[in-house]
Amino acid sequence: MKQTKKGGFTLPGEAGCEALTLELADRWGADVIRDSDGTELSDEILDAGYSIYSTICLIRDHNEWAREHPDCLQQTFLTTRPCLAGEGPLSVALLADFFDEQFRVNDGETARRYWQVWDRTEGTLLDAGAWHWQPGTGCVVVDHPTPYHSYTVSFLAYRIWEEISMYNHLTNHWDKEHLMPIDPRRPEARAFLTDWLRNWCETHPHTTVVRFTSLFYNFVWIWGSDERNRSLFTDWGSYDFTVSEQALADFAAEYGYELTAEDFINKGNFQVTHQPPTAHKRDYMAFTQRFVASYGRTLVDLVHQYGKKAYVFYDDSWIGVEPYGPYFPSIGFDGIIKCVFSGYEVRMCSGVPAQVHELRLHPYLFPVGLGGAPTFTEGGDPTRDARAYWNHVRRALLRAPIDRIGLGGYLHLVKDFPDFVQYIADLADEFREVRDLHAAGEVYTMPLTVAVLHSWGGLRPWTLSGHFHETYMHDLIHINEALSGLPVETRFLSFEDVKAGKLEGVDVVINAGRAGTAWSGGDAWQDAALVTALSALPLYKYIAPLPCRAQGGVLIGVNEPTAVPGWGDYFRMARALGVDEDTGARVCHGRWPVQADLVEGLIPEGATLCTRDHLYLTDGETRVLAEQDGCPAIATHTFGRGRGIYLAGFAYSPENARMLLNLMLWATGTDSSRVPYLTDNAACECAWFPAARRLVVINNTEQAQTTVIHTPEGDVRAELAPFATRMIQR
Repeated sequence: MKQTKKGGFTLPGEAGCEALTLELADRWGADVIRDSDGTELSDEILDAGYSIYSTICLIRDHNEWAREHPDCLQQTFLTTRPCLAGEGPLSVALLADFFDEQFRVNDGETARRYWQVWDRTEGTLLDAGAWHWQPGTGCVVVDHPTPYHSYTVSFLAYRIWEEISMYNHLTNHWDKEHLMPIDPRRPEARAFLTDWLRNWCETHPHTTVVRFTSLFYNFVWIWGSDERNRSLFTDWGSYDFTVSEQALADFAAEYGYELTAEDFINKGNFQVTHQPPTAHKRDYMAFTQRFVASYGRTLVDLVHQYGKKAYVFYDDSWIGVEPYGPYFPSIGFDGIIKCVFSGYEVRMCSGVPAQVHELRLHPYLFPVGLGGAPTFTEGGDPTRDARAYWNHVRRALLRAPIDRIGLGGYLHLVKDFPDFVQYIADLADEFREVRDLHAAGEVYTMPLTVAVLHSWGGLRPWTLSGHFHETYMHDLIHINEALSGLPVETRFLSFEDVKAGKLEGVDVVINAGRAGTAWSGGDAWQDAALVTALSALPLYKYIAPLPCRAQGGVLIGVNEPTAVPGWGDYFRMARALGVDEDTGARVCHGRWPVQADLVEGLIPEGATLCTRDHLYLTDGETRVLAEQDGCPAIATHTFGRGRGIYLAGFAYSPENARMLLNLMLWATGTDSSRVPYLTDNAACECAWFPAARRLVVINNTEQAQTTVIHTPEGDVRAELAPFATRMIQR
């Protein structure tokens, strides 16, 4: 098969580094050159014959206009920490705990209508006459508080420093003026931004693709006043930065009820993505999505009028865009770009309804990484970092097609890292070869359909909220990462989907997470209809060569699956899983013994197990497949026509990913020895592309590996160097 050695690669160019830019464009096989935040492209680069991406963040870098229209700045609800009252009036400083360069109190008359003062000890809202605002001191005074009760003040605040600008000042040592974010919810702001974009298109004739840094509203990042706890709150899926008096008024007019500060503040917890959404939050999200899609369509149409394409960057100011939501297709984006650290982010990008799917690889060409560790500076090893990220990304690329890859940042930083330059050249060639395989035909996938079940369902597939290193404490992100490279079909369902009968064709359902979270489900499990629907998992059917002996579906529960208090069983599906958790009510009850009854070949060498306190077996029919310190780590139980599998926890590793696949195959009655195109070494994985007659084998470890792959045409033996990829023509 003919292999393309150029194309599908976006290079960050840089004025002043013309020779380097054009040299690397050729060496890395780039067909596109882009600018980055803080860089420009010179005429020499623009006229070099490459397609040009231009990065714009529409809502920032308009400080002069923002100063003239301060009421058009973006806002958020903030709340003070609880303050303990003594004798006499209580004075509460609104911004005492917040970074004062990020926020300014909005004390306008309309804004103060939405302020709330709460007695958090009693859980009661104070009447507006019980407190007053002192603008000179920046304090709200509670006139007659109950002594020794705690009080909070929730208030609207303008965001006076856009968060990505803040980040770049710290990370990339920007020293330019702090950028302020404009809210397009106001008609005068939309008029200004539309005119600005029109002028921009007219003055950038070389641009072929306008790369929107998403659209209007940033993920939430609230900074604190104390450097010891600078990041007070971060949620990549939060809608808190979309709020304003205008938005609240428009919402009330459309929905017939008013939102309050508490709808956002939620006792100080905020409405985090990791918690099941309230009905009010779902309404507000849909409301915001429709606005973003509507005005977004206006901007995309404008870009198209100038003969340019419009791509969206699925990070930073992406809130309201929701690429898997019902309104995204109406925006009309020509492509989507996703920064990736991990495999699940590849899958997230690949499935979006868009013509072009592009990955922005890590490490970015920044001096330091997101955590502050050196990258392209003394002490850094960008080649090591790139290899580690690519090792995760690659396995997902074998399962789902991606059209393009690229880098972002400051190209001059690579001058002192020739090994990095060569590694990216090799990586780009490998990507193009895999891309061509997908173009020739679909990769082989087992006739095994897995559904991940959580509160968000198909609206938020393949993600939790943030990147892997930000959500590593959640079992489900590890499950998603494992699934991203496994040869199975993966769906994402909500609890409403299950009740609506959308389990048809699903063989395995996975519910994973801590009790009360959006991932486990929280109060959704109060609904008996959900429990009944899941207990009656439909029959599944297999086609050769995967014969199945079982008659029903499989439920896999991880950590505290289906957990909700108030019932006899803490896990509502405990009788299917064979395991439950004692929350304190069963300390006097007897316990079935925990004795491992192993299944040969089920748990690969090198796999890791964990357990949790207070687990117990529901009955004597539960089979313990693995135990730790006398507690079940993996257990199984039959129910109805199906089988339950319980895992006390799950952390991604190559071996654990294979263990998850083994468990699914075993639970569905599938003889794994007869499954084609699986490696016999859990450290390796493979993908079969029938149309191209190509078997791709990868080594996911830093040690050399040997593996044998069973195929219908005979066994294939492969020896692989550390992190190597082998392409075997059949």
